[in-house]
Amino acid sequence: MANHEEEHHYHPVDAIAAATKATALTGAVGLFGSAVQNTLARRNVGSMGIFMRTGGTIGIFAAMGGTYEFVKTASANLREVDDTWNTAFGGFFSGSILGLRARAFPAVLGYGVALSTVLVAFEYTNGLYGYKKDRSEDEFERRQKLRKNYQTPAEQTFAELGEGRGIYGPNYEERRAERIKEAYGIDVPTGKVPAS
Repeated sequence: MANHEEEHHYHPVDAIAAATKATALTGAVGLFGSAVQNTLARRNVGSMGIFMRTGGTIGIFAAMGGTYEFVKTASANLREVDDTWNTAFGGFFSGSILGLRARAFPAVLGYGVALSTVLVAFEYTNGLYGYKKDRSEDEFERRQKLRKNYQTPAEQTFAELGEGRGIYGPNYEERRAERIKEAYGIDVPTGKVPAS
């Protein structure tokens, strides 16, 4: 009997594509935050204030999201394991970017550790889902199994649901003609009816 660890295969993910999507998403959130900051300004700074006055918010959000996703995915690809450590690494580097605004090394370390701790706790407890994900089962294999559960052979579908209502198996016309002949004694043609 093979060990379960030997059966588990990691499927690599494109880190650059994932980071690009995360950068765009968090950049959009940063744009929204910058717009809110610009709206709450005491003096009128105009619509370009979103980019000129509070534009750093957009850059920080985009950089943090892209860095988190890239480091998390690259770490998973290098280690060939999808676990909580990848989230810890991504959270640390992402938090460090937030700490760079303070221009102090303790702030870089502090923000990195703080964000990493929060993200690891969130992932470990499955914060939004509310249930514990089985980490021993490969996600790719789980999804393949779910897809195959919904792919039933046509013969099984005909046996369970029966024919009719738009569900017809092979040679349905011949079987129908036989049933009508037995029940009513009417001979039903099974071929195409001639046009003339």
